[in-house]
Amino acid sequence: MPTCRFCAAPLTHTFVDLGSSPIANDYLEPEDLSRMEPFYPLHAYVCAQCLLVQLPPVQAPESLFNAEYAYFSSFSDSWLGHARAYAQAMIQRFRLGAGSRVVEVASNDGYLLQYFRTAGIPVLGIEPARNCAAAALAKGIPTEVRFFGAATARALAADSAADLMAANNVLAHVPDINDFVEGFRILLKPTGVATFEFPHLLNLIQRNEFDTIYHEHYSYLSLHAARQVFAARDLTIFDVEELPSHGGSLRLFVRHAGNAALPVAPGVDRVAAKERQAGLDHLAGYLDFAPKAQKVKRDLLKFLIAAKEEGKTVVGYGAPAKGNTLLNYCGIRADLLAFTVDRSPYKHGRYLPGTHIPIHPPEQIMAVRPDYVLVLPWNLQAEIVEQMHAVRAWGGRFVVPIPELKVLP
Repeated sequence: MPTCRFCAAPLTHTFVDLGSSPIANDYLEPEDLSRMEPFYPLHAYVCAQCLLVQLPPVQAPESLFNAEYAYFSSFSDSWLGHARAYAQAMIQRFRLGAGSRVVEVASNDGYLLQYFRTAGIPVLGIEPARNCAAAALAKGIPTEVRFFGAATARALAADSAADLMAANNVLAHVPDINDFVEGFRILLKPTGVATFEFPHLLNLIQRNEFDTIYHEHYSYLSLHAARQVFAARDLTIFDVEELPSHGGSLRLFVRHAGNAALPVAPGVDRVAAKERQAGLDHLAGYLDFAPKAQKVKRDLLKFLIAAKEEGKTVVGYGAPAKGNTLLNYCGIRADLLAFTVDRSPYKHGRYLPGTHIPIHPPEQIMAVRPDYVLVLPWNLQAEIVEQMHAVRAWGGRFVVPIPELKVLP
């Protein structure tokens, strides 16, 4: 029986079971198509004791975040804008300058730290995926190629103690959440601040964002669960911001428990009250989610089958991990979705895991002129519709599958 990664209680309650799926970022080369492809259970549980929603680990992080990792943050203009705004806000709020140090955990290709570096603030990235780290180093961002946890923090603490630590969309990606958070306690200066961004479980439930469940995401976090995780390491959440990114995220501001100079702000109670109102402080609030995912599956399949029978062409935009969860859960293959496109050259000429749908450059949509474009990274809907506005010139329409199927006018 699996056990909770935070409190070690037995996991006996299902949040949602999405069947079996391949690793979401394991994009395939043409020669891989004739080989056996591993699928793993995608069964999310909720812990009855601490209410942390989670997947039991099926692969070690070293096999997921490696030299072939396919996600580069800098290919999203809106995410770069988000990072720039964050840097400006943190510099102003915490009076960061040339004597400060900013450390980002899971720093990817340097998309965030570049803005602190431009402001003259010393930075350090910690990134386990070697190809992403190489891209950061090419930009002049000092980067340690390693996983983060207590051991890494102790190795770096003497020279790299941080005034600000950033962890964007990584807290959910670590199987040993206690060791990971302990690393922040070690590396953060006594007066320092750490910020954590992650998709808010409340939005996942209310907006039916089940496709954000995939094997790289070990945990699905609420403020209720996160407060327990940080408190266990003598860290305190002193402020919370609600963000629109990734379908609705939280940004937690965390300090050492003994740092009374940063009082707990009203935002913490405000978000906690929202979660209580939604029932996330009791087990029952988590147990009626699965039927919502099942309805999206039925509606999307009905749409694609009807389009096929009418002789319409449907292609995808984007090759995100969430799209691979959706397509594999629904059993969609290239007969219903001819191909998808992506801005990342790293993915061109490859195939989506499980579904074997080919990935082309965005220009392929202009060449084919499809009737419908299925937007797989629905969190970037506005950006994609603007980039691909020429689709409307031939009467093409955009389709968004989450939170419910919608054909845009």
